[in-house]
Amino acid sequence: MDEIAKARKSGQKVIGEPVVSGLILDDHWLWDPDFTIASKYVMSPPIRPVGHGKALQDALSTGILQLVGTDHCTFNSTQKALGLDDFRRIPNGVNGLEERMHLIWDTMVESGQLSATDYVRITSTECARIFNIYPRKGAILAGSDADIIILNPNSSYEISSKSHHSRSDTNVYEGRRGKGKVEVTIAGGRIVWENEELKVVPRSGKYIEMPPFSYLFDGIEKSDANYLSSLRVPVKRVRTEAT
Repeated sequence: MDEIAKARKSGQKVIGEPVVSGLILDDHWLWDPDFTIASKYVMSPPIRPVGHGKALQDALSTGILQLVGTDHCTFNSTQKALGLDDFRRIPNGVNGLEERMHLIWDTMVESGQLSATDYVRITSTECARIFNIYPRKGAILAGSDADIIILNPNSSYEISSKSHHSRSDTNVYEGRRGKGKVEVTIAGGRIVWENEELKVVPRSGKYIEMPPFSYLFDGIEKSDANYLSSLRVPVKRVRTEAT
């Protein structure tokens, strides 16, 4: 993180993105003698010893890191058991997509480390800017896609593999409780989650083009971005007949 801070201070375009598991968990789970428990925490980047999560939280609150992802990639107990006799064969990945918004609010905002405005920035706005789809995404503005969550800061949540929507039979945040529950989700102006009920309409998703070389960060000129965008194939390929 020191190197990220130095690079950004010198004007380099560097983005720091921890995953939510790194903010919340520590590696004592990996040393559990029960393989079923230990294996479900195998992921990349690996969770670290106590103290590393707080360092990541501090870096988020001071602006050294810019956003939080999940690297959501779940495997059930049977799949994780492929590495029972050889840890190198343990499928690598944990859950996080469904839990991300709750966990970040409770860990960063409820604790006073981030404002509600910064919460929006690290979970939504900065993501959209990096993917070059802002303000279509990551903003509540006229012309934006109306993708909105309504989070009740006074409502509590409890995470459990028995109630989550993942098909996995385990959850690395099992039993965790906190404040800040998403009660309504709106996608494209439609309510898709309300009263604990999923209301997604099949085939309602749309492809969103993400143009490369965003010019939305300070110091990057629009003309330069337009030029780079025109170079869609970095190497000119010429077909020749074999002789």
